[in-house]
Parts: sequence; C-alpha cells; structure tokens
Amino acid sequence: MNLAAAANENLANISNVLIYSAMAVYTLAFIAYITEWVFGSRSKVGRTAAALAPTAGAEKASTVTVQVKQQGGGTAVLERPKVVTRSAPGSRDVPDGPGAAGGTEKGDLYGRIAVSLTVLAALLHVGGVLTRALSVERAPWGNMYEFSITLSMVAVVAYVVLLASGKNVRWIGLPLVTTALLDLGLAVSVLYTDSDQLVPALDSYWLWIHVSCAIVSGAVLYLGAVSTLLFLFRDRYETMLENPDGKQPGAFATSILERLPSAASLDKFAYRINATVFPLWTFTLIAGAIWAEKAWGRYWGWDPKEVWTFITWVAYACYLHARATAGWKGRKAAYLALIAFACFLFNYYGVNMFVTGKHSYAGV
Repeated sequence: MNLAAAANENLANISNVLIYSAMAVYTLAFIAYITEWVFGSRSKVGRTAAALAPTAGAEKASTVTVQVKQQGGGTAVLERPKVVTRSAPGSRDVPDGPGAAGGTEKGDLYGRIAVSLTVLAALLHVGGVLTRALSVERAPWGNMYEFSITLSMVAVVAYVVLLASGKNVRWIGLPLVTTALLDLGLAVSVLYTDSDQLVPALDSYWLWIHVSCAIVSGAVLYLGAVSTLLFLFRDRYETMLENPDGKQPGAFATSILERLPSAASLDKFAYRINATVFPLWTFTLIAGAIWAEKAWGRYWGWDPKEVWTFITWVAYACYLHARATAGWKGRKAAYLALIAFACFLFNYYGVNMFVTGKHSYAGV
C-alpha cells in the first residue's frame, strides 16, 4: 500500500468516525426535542378552540354598530347583520400555536439546547461528508451510501439556515432529527460501501452538477413533505374544533397540534418550499438528459431511473397546478404533494435497489 492509498484509507476512517459521532449528537438532540415538547405540554397555552369557537365577545364583535348623525344632533345605532362564511381547508383565520416549547421558559431552554446540539451534529455531519470526498478524491455521492449521508446533511443544514434567517421553524426539528438518524442508521448498516473509484458512466464533471442538484432538491422536498403531512393533521384538528358537537381530538393529539403553526401557515410554508425547489428539480432532469447523451449517446432511453425522475417531476407539476385551481386547494393538493414525494423516495430506494438499468450503481 502506497502513501496516497494509506492517506485515503485514514480519511475514510475519519469520515466514518465523524458520521457515527454525528449520529450520537443527533440522538442527544432528539432527546432534547422530546423534552421540549414534554415540558411545553405542561403550560396553559391558549387553546385554538378559543379562536374558532364562538364566544360572547365574538358574538358582540360580529355585530358592528355604526353611529349615524340624525337631524337635530341625535344619533341612531344601526346593527350590521351577521355574515356567515365557510372557509376552505387551511384558510381559517387561526393564529399559530406557541411552538414546541408551549410558551414556557423551561420548554424553551430545552428547545435551545436541542437546536445547539443539532448545529453541532450538522458540523460533524458536514465533516464526515467532506472527509469522505477527500478519501475518494471526487464528489462524495457516487453510490447510495454517499448520496444518503449527503442528503440528510443538506436537509439539516437547510433547517439550520432557516433558523438563522429568523424563520420560526423549530417545530420541524423533531421529525427532521428523527429522519436524519434513520437515514444515517440505514446508510451505515445497509448501504455502506468502502471508498472506491467511480464506474465509468459516473466519471464526469456532470456528477457535480446533476447529482448535487438532485440531493439539494430531495432534501428541500423532504422539508416540504413534513410540512404537508403536519398540515393534514393540523387541518383535521381545526376542523374538529369547528364542530364542538362532533368528535373532538384527544388530549395527546391536542397537546401536540395546538402548538404547531396553523393549518394555513403550514400549507403556505409547504407550498413555498415546493414551489421554490421545483425549478431546481426541473434542471436536475434536464442535466441528467445532457449527461446521458455524453455518457451513452442519447438524451432519453426510458431507463427506469429516467422514467421515475420524470414521473416525480410530473407529480410535483400537478401539485403546483392544483394549488392554482380553486377546487383542488387544501387537502387535495396536500395529498398530491405527498404522492409526489413518495415517487421521489421510490425513485431513490426502489429503483436503485430493486430495478435493473443503466443507473444500477448503488453499491449494495
């Protein structure tokens, strides 16, 4: 073994240590997020029902009094009649919940600890990906293991960037850290492959362009999928509160859902995330076609990977179109978004592991 090979092997070992260290810190962050939710549930936060259920004050507010000058200097009071409207799903005028900490000082303390641990884990995670790149002397996403650890890294970094920019997204921390742990656990236990050189089809500068765009797109689409799923739960919760005579949410569900942003806020956040990253996913599809022409002499060959990338693109295009169609806003559009993300997941795991094609280079 020459010196270069020995150095690369050492870097690969350092990468593995950093990835395992990141998993350990993610575990601590997971516990801190759980603790934040637990302590937050003990607070007496304002119930969403107060914003939805009619009260004496609300009834008074629904009748607007107007003073009209009469001849002779007197005034008359006119009552504006009540106007009953029915909101579309996710469009109710409901304030956002207080967040995972529930508005308590102790809950907020654990939340800040959780965010600090997430930042530390993200730094270790980034170090693990970079040292993997140095060990193979190429882009660190030449197989499923490398793609997986990079995808979860980008998702966590995107979350940290949103927090640093002042966005109130701490509510997504628990599902994000949970998913990052599952992703890394699957990567190191099932998908792991030793550092190696690329197969000929991947040995191109298009690896940096096409695959990096796919990774960023997938990571951001994941944040949109989580927001969409939470929107469905929160929207159902608000619908139940609108009908006090019907079935009401249980104590556990209430403790969680009352602290999330409103259904309208979650719906808007998911839409903005998906709409922002859709052009990048479009470019990913186009870049893949250009790379295919360079590698195999054709832009499109109906390879399973190409087909499912296109299916995913169509699914997200349908979702964005549905958002612009009055009859498909709210829950129907949300279902389309989740179907589109399921297509993305199958395109990655299903096609790479169970379908044979020109993209069969998973390394597992």
